[in-house]
Amino acid sequence: MSRILVAATPVSGHHAPLLQIARHLSGLGHEVVFLGGSRFGAQVEAAGPVFRALPAAADYDDRDLTARFPGREAIPAGPEQVMWDVMHVFGDPIPAQLGALREVLAGFPADVVLHDNLFLGGVALALGEERDRRPAVFSVGISPLGVESRDTAPHLLGLLPPVDDAERARYAELAARMAERSKPLAAHLRGCFTTAGVTLAEGSLGWLRIQAADAFLQLTVAGFEYPRGDQPATVRFVGAIPIDPGTAQEPPAWWPELLTARADGKRIVVVTQGTLANTALGRLVVPTVRALADRDDVFVVAATGRPDAAERVAADLPAVPANARVAGFVPFADLLPLTDLLVTNGGYGGTQAALAHGVPLVVAGDTEDKPEVAARVEWSGTGVNLRTGDPTVEALRSAVDTVLSAPSYRERAAGLAKEYAAHDALALIDGLVTGAAGR
Repeated sequence: MSRILVAATPVSGHHAPLLQIARHLSGLGHEVVFLGGSRFGAQVEAAGPVFRALPAAADYDDRDLTARFPGREAIPAGPEQVMWDVMHVFGDPIPAQLGALREVLAGFPADVVLHDNLFLGGVALALGEERDRRPAVFSVGISPLGVESRDTAPHLLGLLPPVDDAERARYAELAARMAERSKPLAAHLRGCFTTAGVTLAEGSLGWLRIQAADAFLQLTVAGFEYPRGDQPATVRFVGAIPIDPGTAQEPPAWWPELLTARADGKRIVVVTQGTLANTALGRLVVPTVRALADRDDVFVVAATGRPDAAERVAADLPAVPANARVAGFVPFADLLPLTDLLVTNGGYGGTQAALAHGVPLVVAGDTEDKPEVAARVEWSGTGVNLRTGDPTVEALRSAVDTVLSAPSYRERAAGLAKEYAAHDALALIDGLVTGAAGR
């Protein structure tokens, strides 16, 4: 068996898939230490791995980023906020993350280090030491693959790949302007690595980040990622992480009504705003419920991921329509096989889970990498991209009608589901880890 150090940024969407991997590897008998956010400690220990908390300089509570990163709320959503986050939320902790990795490794000489793709201390570890003097380092891609390429649009803008040379030229000009605007980001990140004692080579930071890893394990399938003739050789598509069995819940009291609706031929529409962007439910959950309120052919499940779901929704929607149920936590492993359509703000993990079950989507998201997720849904033909995080009731009604009435969306989603089924992500990761440990 191998010794494995798993390191995760203390953000739910980064932590959850890394914990699922760590749980699986630990269950197979590998020795696993998990380095992560202090608020997740009890959860990690219950899953089996040994837990080590990140130092204070790298630890924060992602449910209130403003408390740790004042001024973030003033940055407009979109590429500008993403660049700010990369500088401060993910960049500033690099020295502390690298120090924590080295401290753990001093007492736990791991064969392999697994880290999420924005735990940049892992990149510093890979670049800062000779290959034969450090463990194998695997980076886990928990967000859309973001490397510059002549075959894609500049990352973060949510644009589809170019269709001809004229569009390639236009994208190249756009990329040059973005590179100019992002010079402060590049300088800041290089400074963070320098503080950690690591000198970055010249060139694209996106490529450096991916090529630094001995293997970059992208949690999707090739059919959901843009083809690139210049794709880094380290990239491996391993499929989707299955829904975490450690978070299984009992079905809600209204579950028999959902099953009856399904048996009666009604379409099951689920709407979610994910695990972090679920405070202002009036952005997507409430307008979706309103958009479908007069339809007797659908049953709507508003999965908010909040214990105060009813009160939050009631603030904008005093009366829940008869064809809708508002829920806090829902057993998605049981819900997705019954679902005909997912309306989502575009979280990467949730989108992968839906497509792995052959569920088409309507996507409305404008924060972090969500426009890129939405663009890939559009490109793959598996759903409708609303290109906004604040869709109108009318736009949502039209999008839902489009997806439910056109068989092509479900057919494309079903085709991708077969591709996901051909990948056992956890088994593939175990095989790569075991192979690296025996080098």
